[in-house]
Parts: sequence; structure tokens; C-alpha cells
Amino acid sequence: MESKPASVLKALRAEIIAGSLARGTRLKEDAIAERFGVSRVPVREALRQLETEGFVVSEKFKGVSVADSSADAVIELMQIRRALEVLAAELAAGHRGGDSADLLRAVINEQRSDQEVEVQSPRFTFHRLVAQASGNAHLESMIERLLHQTAWAFERITQEEVAESGGDHAAVAQAILRGSPVQAGLLMEEHLRRDEATLSALGS
Repeated sequence: MESKPASVLKALRAEIIAGSLARGTRLKEDAIAERFGVSRVPVREALRQLETEGFVVSEKFKGVSVADSSADAVIELMQIRRALEVLAAELAAGHRGGDSADLLRAVINEQRSDQEVEVQSPRFTFHRLVAQASGNAHLESMIERLLHQTAWAFERITQEEVAESGGDHAAVAQAILRGSPVQAGLLMEEHLRRDEATLSALGS
């Protein structure tokens, strides 16, 4: 059974993505609690998670409101992600995937088997894996935060586009396992630039 914070989180996230909660809308804890028939504690937890994911912003003296969901805002975050993830791929290739080598091989094998994948989970699982393989805990933490902040923008990505991403992931994984930092970095950059272009098209 879904917990109260998870239930509120799921509902609010869906409304923000659908646009029924427009950017700039104030989100008052007491009103949300009354609406869902819960105390303010699960509402507070849900809003905290939404802030981590980039759906809402919290400002001193102003409270919580729906974040700017414009294409420009997303692309700016994606540009930062790209720079950090290119570095992560290069570092990961420097030691051929390290302790994450077997998991990277699994990414390649999954792509070769042409398995059907879900829209969101594999995409971000792979990026977390490369960050982990970098061996740099601070870099991994920074990338994790950016993944949360940009995840919502991929809700409208199609199954076809996910399949293309799977091919990109396998190519990056192969370069990492071969110990080719330059190639791994270039492939990761190309992959994320394609994501940026897809998001720009969706926002236009």
C-alpha cells in the first residue's frame, strides 16, 4: 500500500506535469493537507521531495511554489549535467568501470537482446551507474541532484526515443570498459546533446 507522502507526491507531480498546477502557483501545506485528508507532515515530506526533483521551489518568506518549467530552464540544467557526466564517463573509463564493470556489461547485453524497456527507470539507472563508476563521490552526488532536477522533463519521452537512448548507453558502456576516456566522453556528450535537442523540440 502506498504511503501518504508517496500518494500526495505522486498526485502533485502528475498535476504539475499536466499543467493543471501552473508554474508560479503557491502550494500551501494546510490547503493541500485538507484536500488530501492528511496531516501537514506527509504534505511537507512530499513538497520536500518535489523540491529535490526540481518541480517546486521554496523561498524564504514566500513559501513553496511550482518551479519554472520552461524549456530554457531545463536546457540550462541539462548543459550542466552534460559537462559533469562527460567527466564522469572519462573518469569511469580511466579504470575500465572499476567495481561497476559487470553492471556496465549488463547494459550492453540488455541492448543486444533487444529487450523492451520502461521509459524512465533504465535511462537514469545508467547515468547513475556511470557516475558511480567514476569513483568520485562528490561528482556522483552532484549528478544525482541534477538527475532529480531534470527527471520530470522526460515524462513525455516516447518509447522509440528510449530505444535510441539504449543504443547510446551501450556505446558509452563499451568505451568505458575498453578504457577509452576520450571516446567515452565524446559519446556521452553526443548522447546528452541529443537529449537536449529532444527536450527543446518538446518545449517549442
